[in-house]
Amino acid sequence: MIAQPLVEYFKNYLPLNDEEINLLARRVVKRQIKRKQMILQEGFVCRHYTFVEKGCFKMYGIDEKGTEHNLRFAAENDWIADLGSFYSEKSSKLFIEAIEPSTILQIEKNDLIYLFVHVPKFDRNFRVIIEEKFIELQNRLLQSFSSNAHQRYLDFMGRYKELALRLTNTQIASYLGITPEFLSRIKAENSSK
Repeated sequence: MIAQPLVEYFKNYLPLNDEEINLLARRVVKRQIKRKQMILQEGFVCRHYTFVEKGCFKMYGIDEKGTEHNLRFAAENDWIADLGSFYSEKSSKLFIEAIEPSTILQIEKNDLIYLFVHVPKFDRNFRVIIEEKFIELQNRLLQSFSSNAHQRYLDFMGRYKELALRLTNTQIASYLGITPEFLSRIKAENSSK
């Protein structure tokens, strides 16, 4: 039987019936991941769409100076993948790393395509999920050039308050595009208000 959190997750979209749940269960692999373990490394093709049942991940790139740039985080009941690499089957320029011990459910591309073709509900659910992630990314890009660092921090805390408790200042600063020192100043200013 498939993990209950994934079944519950799909209830937010088009809920799955017993037959669809069983079909999904045959195509999903459950894995235990250690803290700091990679599920994707730069130079490799992203082979899985990953659902986080328990734990937390970061997806990031590293620039020519060796600086890490966090693009997104995924915790319980969220998906993470390098979609460009996943669909093009080209090498990724990104890393996906566990921030804490995690339990994940992974589905390979061929299995996902099978579900899209044979159960239209999966195609619709994943289309909406990807659209939501696209909107999130679009809003983040808009915010990066239309908001100052303090506003970006407040927005991040408003959206991801629980997640922020699980992240280091360095990880949050990288996501916001600022230094950890500047983030500390913003937090100090915020707490004095």
